[in-house]
Amino acid sequence: MPIDRRLLLYINWPLFGLAVILFLIGVLNLYSASGTRLEEGMNMAPFYHRQLLWGAMGLFGMLVFMFFDYRHLKTMAWPLFWTTVVLLVAVFFAGKTIYGARRWLDLGFMNFQPSELAKIAVLIVGARILSREREPLNFIRLAYVLGVGLILAGLIIKQPDLGSGLSILMILGGMILFRGVTAKVFKTCLVAIPCLLPLSWFFLHDYQKQRIMTFLDPTTDPLGAGYHIIQSEIAIGSGGFWGKGFLEGTQSQLRFLPERHTDFAVAVFGEEWGFVGTMVLLILFCVFLYQMVVIARDARGLFGSYLAAGVFFYFFWQILINTGMVLGLMPVVGIPLPFISYGGSATLVNFCLVGLVLNVSMRRFLFKQA
Repeated sequence: MPIDRRLLLYINWPLFGLAVILFLIGVLNLYSASGTRLEEGMNMAPFYHRQLLWGAMGLFGMLVFMFFDYRHLKTMAWPLFWTTVVLLVAVFFAGKTIYGARRWLDLGFMNFQPSELAKIAVLIVGARILSREREPLNFIRLAYVLGVGLILAGLIIKQPDLGSGLSILMILGGMILFRGVTAKVFKTCLVAIPCLLPLSWFFLHDYQKQRIMTFLDPTTDPLGAGYHIIQSEIAIGSGGFWGKGFLEGTQSQLRFLPERHTDFAVAVFGEEWGFVGTMVLLILFCVFLYQMVVIARDARGLFGSYLAAGVFFYFFWQILINTGMVLGLMPVVGIPLPFISYGGSATLVNFCLVGLVLNVSMRRFLFKQA
């Protein structure tokens, strides 16, 4: 199918460029976090090599997602949803266990994490449901939308992967707030959620409860569950105002900081680039998110608007939770920082979703409102 050349005039270049810049920052940070000069018995160099490969695949995926008509996703929403459900169920029978959790499917040439596909599925299905009409959601329509998210989140939390499961619900929750609910629903939720939240404690695994207790007081287990948070705070604090310099971070280079290539990658960045560098990184993320807000606001058609809003919340919650986690302001739940943390499936999904938002932006002038 030929590409309408007019689309090229409406590419949101700031969003495109920021995605690439953030990824390159992540690769440099991952190179530093690898610390190959000091590793003994474990060569982490392949991490940033593989990240570059995933980035190349992600850029290709972003271009693909940019140039097909995103309105076709309406018809693909439910097949994608049920395919994702099948893949999540398959994890329990044929999944690969890594770090004590069965979350991956071994495809031979790569390990694929279906929970990342679930994040795409929930925002596409959510956008389709929410775009049917403009009125605020009542109890019945709200239950219908939440049911979609609960199916995916329940299967993911069972793996166990609390972080990704909560991400699914928060993405959908953000889209619901963007759409709006009736005053009666809002007041009921305002009372019910604080009352029901404590009950979730009884459904958590022991290690998840331990993470919450450690978040409240990391010093209760400084060499165990609290070690991650304590070392992360030391790394960021030791960076000072200007940082120690690229490849000069002691906490990361001397391997005191665990999971420095994934969940705590920003702690490596903070130690080496300090307060100034970290603020620049956060400003880049803020501009990145702002571009999505503008696209969601200006989109032609409700479906495109909710798609862009869903992608915004996908990135917003991950950025908020990961940075809060690294600073000790939130419990450790295993949510990576987009483009900065290592992760093949996540990197591919990140680029594809940016491409989807660019798609919505590019078509805002080329067709009548659907």
